Amino acid sequence: MPAGPAHSARTRPTRLIVSLDTKDRAQAIAWRDAAVNASKRPEIMRPPMVKLGLEFTYAQGLEAVSEVAGDLPLFLDLKLHDIPNTVASAIGSLARVRPAMLTIHASGGRAMIAAARRAVDDAFPEGARPLLLAVTVLTSLDAEALHETGVESSVADQVVRLGRLAVSAGADGLVCSPHEIGLLRAALGEEPVLVVPGIRPAGSAAGDQKRIMTPAQAHAAGADYIVVGRPITRAPDPAAAAAAIMAELLA
Repeated sequence: MPAGPAHSARTRPTRLIVSLDTKDRAQAIAWRDAAVNASKRPEIMRPPMVKLGLEFTYAQGLEAVSEVAGDLPLFLDLKLHDIPNTVASAIGSLARVRPAMLTIHASGGRAMIAAARRAVDDAFPEGARPLLLAVTVLTSLDAEALHETGVESSVADQVVRLGRLAVSAGADGLVCSPHEIGLLRAALGEEPVLVVPGIRPAGSAAGDQKRIMTPAQAHAAGADYIVVGRPITRAPDPAAAAAAIMAELLA
């Protein structure tokens, strides 16, 4: 699948989000500290964001989420997907964690996305509202897997369809694979925030991700944020791995 047009003259920065995928609180803190130490290097001097998702939140609870995030901006990736009232209520319950970003599934539909938008606006004070991000098609799904769910469109067409729906219903941005960045920028312009998992530095194993790019490629294509987990957290030196990615984004 083509990656879409590269934005070679792109001036907007691309920030790193370190995915702390673990059930263990001490391990999450150790990885967070490694990322923070990496960000203090003279050539970088830009703090990372951290992502905590279902694995950690279910194991440790919201108070531990706040503890691990500390003073860093938090991407709370719970991918809410339910009836509109339940999603809105859940977002209200998350206000005490003060996330900088939170996620819903675009496939929940217009009414659910709009309810989530209202909940963000109502539950968080102005100036502290998180970005509401809609997940389009999970990066673990390829065309065959998508077709098995009953979606006959191509992955690219489904991503653009869900992206248009989500943004028109009130989402601030989207979570998409690297290979749909160009398509979404062409369809929706520069305003929506694009958060991009499926990032693997050159030479890294793909793991369970099907649609991947390097950090530099994702930046050139138009990503606002990239999400990186195992290439940092499973590296022999997580701080060095995080620093290398941040330096690549600044190059």
